[in-house]
Amino acid sequence: MLRFEDALARILALGSPLGSPLGSPLGSPELASESVELEEAEGRTLAEDVVAPGDLPAFDYSAMDGYAVCTRDLEGAEPYRLPVVGESKTGEVAPPLASHTVMRIFTGAPLPEGADAIVMQENVVREGDMAILGTRPRAGQHVRARGADLAAGAVAIPRGTRLRPGHLALAAAVDRSVLTVTTKPVVAILATGDELRRPGSEAVPGTIPESNTVALRSMARRAGATCRVLPYVRDDKGAHERAFASALEDADVLVTIGGVSVGDHDLVRPALEAVGVTLEFWRVAIKPGKPLAIGRFARPGRRDAIVFGLPGNPASAIVTFALFGIPLLRALQGDARPFPPFVRARMTRAHAHDPGRLELARATLGHGPRGLMVTTFGNQASGAVTSMAQAEALAFIPEDVTGVAAGEEVDVVLLSDLCD
Repeated sequence: MLRFEDALARILALGSPLGSPLGSPLGSPELASESVELEEAEGRTLAEDVVAPGDLPAFDYSAMDGYAVCTRDLEGAEPYRLPVVGESKTGEVAPPLASHTVMRIFTGAPLPEGADAIVMQENVVREGDMAILGTRPRAGQHVRARGADLAAGAVAIPRGTRLRPGHLALAAAVDRSVLTVTTKPVVAILATGDELRRPGSEAVPGTIPESNTVALRSMARRAGATCRVLPYVRDDKGAHERAFASALEDADVLVTIGGVSVGDHDLVRPALEAVGVTLEFWRVAIKPGKPLAIGRFARPGRRDAIVFGLPGNPASAIVTFALFGIPLLRALQGDARPFPPFVRARMTRAHAHDPGRLELARATLGHGPRGLMVTTFGNQASGAVTSMAQAEALAFIPEDVTGVAAGEEVDVVLLSDLCD
């Protein structure tokens, strides 16, 4: 069995373009891209560097409502009495500041030529057309200088960035209305098993409402993929082969659910191999989710399709897809950071553990006097959908320990970082 770190590295290599640090042997060196309107770019991954065409801000402006002054004009003892001459408003070019005068100015308005500081209006007393300044400001005070954010030609947003609202604001600020992003990978999700039925359908004895595909579809779409759910496949090898072969014709990623272990009715691996899928590995030393099959399918003239064979238990399927499938989808889009950073959190109570596999314990988070706190659920069963619905994080319980005591720190991955 592969360790978690090794499995993740191999999966990300499958999703990385040639020439990347991971050196993927698959596909073309360039990811496909398309142009989208700025308003439609949230969550997409940049396929270009967004470069500032000019300085940002483009001119010196006031950060406060107040009075523009030239500090060199303030001579002698305080207070300073100077006449108010002129006004600088947003959207207009201000007249030059006359020597030994001040100018009324508003937040965001251009700094007039000859001025080098702003005195907040709260610190000025007006007597008719005279302004009385109680103290001498320093040069540059309350002035947003030209180019303070970005100099002309600087990279505002680097290629490989997954775009959040703040990135969109910055792109707009450097005058971009259209961005070049990588195309969305196409994901096909296929659940297997005679026992499955659609939620809300007739409850035939021996069947269960299938709950995995709706969760994985939602996760894949949040990760930027185009996703479709295929009809359930019954426990028949020929039916598996036909469904897999059809799905692999146009899917960049095929996700199968269930039947991936070694039982008599576990038909996924032999069916994948029968249609030409090369299995990279099929077991990972984690709990839940040990029987995880990863393969690739050669498509002449196109990037290889990647196959995820997930276990059927809901917690196992959702956890493994969150930790491996979502980073893969982000890597396929050129995301420079496909896996989120770990955070450290302190256990609120003891958690028992059977050594041998890394445990990915579902948990909730909170804050205490010593920082971030994590509380693992008592029910960590692979089939427990309830704990998956309530979980906010996965606590990484090392494979070589018999448990973690209350107060100990562990690595934690936030599900919001993975799935949002």
